[in-house]
Amino acid sequence: QVQLVESGGGLVQPGGSLRLSCAASGSIFSIYAMGWYRQAPGKQRELVAAVTSGGSTNYLDSVKGRFTISRDNAKNTVYLQMNSLKPEDTAVYYCNRNRAPLLGWGQGTQGTVSA
Repeated sequence: QVQLVESGGGLVQPGGSLRLSCAASGSIFSIYAMGWYRQAPGKQRELVAAVTSGGSTNYLDSVKGRFTISRDNAKNTVYLQMNSLKPEDTAVYYCNRNRAPLLGWGQGTQGTVSA
């Protein structure tokens, strides 16, 4: 079973950047389209970016032009580069497949944008 471990979160000021990583166990990872999700306090989890096994990407409108998703299949890792961060980007960020059936959720990584 694939396990997911997210890292790279932290506290940054508005306009700052964070780079998140998601390490997956299991060689089957390379065939999955993957996504980064986030969940803010009191809100539902939402998919913010996705990348296919071949590298095609799509984004939530509110993060287009600021976030970049990428993957390294040789390292079983998916990345999310987040630039020009805004307070409304504050959330716990998770990675998973971008469609059902989902994998087990990791613990997530907290990203906080605050002055």
